[in-house]
Amino acid sequence: MTINATVKEAGFKPASRISSIGVSEILKIGAHAQAMKREGKPVIILGAGEPDFDTPDYVKDAACTAIKRGDTKYTALDGTPELKKAIREKFQRENGLAYEQDEITVATGAKQILFNAMMATIDAGDEVVIPTPYWTSYSDIVQICEGKPVLIPCDAASGFRLTADKLEAAITPKTRWVLLNSPSNPSGAAYSADDYRPLLDVLLRHPHVWLLVDDMYEHIVYDGFRFVTPAQLEPRLKDRTLTVNGVSKAYAMTGWRIGYAGGPRDLIKAMAVVQSQATSCPSSVSQAASVAALTGPQEFLKERTASFQRRRDLVVSGLNAIDGLDCRVPEGAFYTFSGCAGMLGKVTPSGKTIETDTDFCAYLLDDAHVAVVPGSAFGLSPFFRISYATSEAELKEALTRIADACARLS
Repeated sequence: MTINATVKEAGFKPASRISSIGVSEILKIGAHAQAMKREGKPVIILGAGEPDFDTPDYVKDAACTAIKRGDTKYTALDGTPELKKAIREKFQRENGLAYEQDEITVATGAKQILFNAMMATIDAGDEVVIPTPYWTSYSDIVQICEGKPVLIPCDAASGFRLTADKLEAAITPKTRWVLLNSPSNPSGAAYSADDYRPLLDVLLRHPHVWLLVDDMYEHIVYDGFRFVTPAQLEPRLKDRTLTVNGVSKAYAMTGWRIGYAGGPRDLIKAMAVVQSQATSCPSSVSQAASVAALTGPQEFLKERTASFQRRRDLVVSGLNAIDGLDCRVPEGAFYTFSGCAGMLGKVTPSGKTIETDTDFCAYLLDDAHVAVVPGSAFGLSPFFRISYATSEAELKEALTRIADACARLS
């Protein structure tokens, strides 16, 4: 038998580390919805976690200037000195956190920051505590790095927030990290200083456990909520905390792909090793644009947040007016995470019984042409996520369609 014949017979064999991991459910739903739109169906897509605002002009101008002056070459591995300086100033100005230059890292999006951190620190079998609902990539990144995600359900009654007793019970000698996200994707829940305090006290009792906090939605909070980050609240944890952020959400720069973090220099150095063998430096032009974003005018952030709050109120009230749905008011981000337990067991006009939140979301897409994401994708059912980062006109139309589709269930 020839070598080629042997290969053909054996077929492709994926690495075991990705055998239980698929493409993001959010991306699959979005691709299906886009395909329906190309077929001429009037689909409203409320699945993407992307602001509908444009990148500010002063940021785009900075990118154009960088291109014209020739800043189109490789940069320092994990961030230009100019961007690291802007990030340091941002952390000091907004969070009261002082980092040295070698305690800052920049990567191609916050997702790469998370991946670098896990790859640099996790050995096979190490545990990472993740409250659910959670952003879908968290657990998959841990698994790819051969760690064990420890998923802790946090229901609507607890505000979708982790409590100290649940955290204490989850920690074992194998726990390497606790991963917290505030405001949260998908729930919009945020941790106040009082919410964080008991969790930080637990971590102080377990010096082998490190804390990774995802602050990506820091600037999108409502009703006077005061954003805080753990290392700001508890300096004794700063030397084992990685504070992750980026420009994607606040500055509407999702496509520019810049994430950053501040943390202990030994961790940052180890993360740089991973990045050096993966992507190397982030885009030079995107870094120049991010300097402008972090150091330029910030007043527009409040205006955009006010717009998001109006949309939040519209969606929450619209969903809660539908019998069988129960939507908590989120403190931040641009998502609602609504319970749909009241829809389970009902029958669609075509005779199909809705048994799960996935069934419910599929029904909304097929029948109402509204694309939303089931809670199962985020580790907690029966819920569904709506991204209200779209126009109020589209949101009103989507809510009307959802209400009509629910009314047709028997």
